[in-house]
Amino acid sequence: MSSNGEKNLVEGNPKYAESFTQGDLALPPSQHYTILTCMDARIDPKSAFNIPLGSAHVIRNAGASAKDAFRSLVISQQLLGTKEVLVVKHTGCGMLTFKNEDAQAVVKQNKGDAGAKEIENLDFLPFTDLEQAVKDDVEWLKGKAVEEGIHFTGWVYEVETGKTRRVV
Repeated sequence: MSSNGEKNLVEGNPKYAESFTQGDLALPPSQHYTILTCMDARIDPKSAFNIPLGSAHVIRNAGASAKDAFRSLVISQQLLGTKEVLVVKHTGCGMLTFKNEDAQAVVKQNKGDAGAKEIENLDFLPFTDLEQAVKDDVEWLKGKAVEEGIHFTGWVYEVETGKTRRVV
């Protein structure tokens, strides 16, 4: 029996490919920007942030962490020419609900000592204040020499309403 994800891909991709007509889009994003947002399944970046196919890079990770996304951001800018980054965190984020010690304890409980050892030095990058986390990530990025000349803004997406608001 296949998983839900595999089933969705196997059944949905042929339908998508039947009407796909944008295979000639250029590799660099046409609007030269990157959205960094959370991997939360309640966020649909294409629709929520009005991103046409081929226009922007979308980087997703737990908590929309700039530190976690830094490698991808450097590639986006230095190799593919983006000049703007929008950091978009969201209300109700799971990263607000735990500390590193909590995550490490869950892994130890679920995977034993071997699993715990693999993540013993891993910073899960949780945060306690949503707006401050947006500001901190934007400031962290601005402090990197490789980011010089890049335009940054920070936002909060409200999962309850679908609205965004600018923080910085």
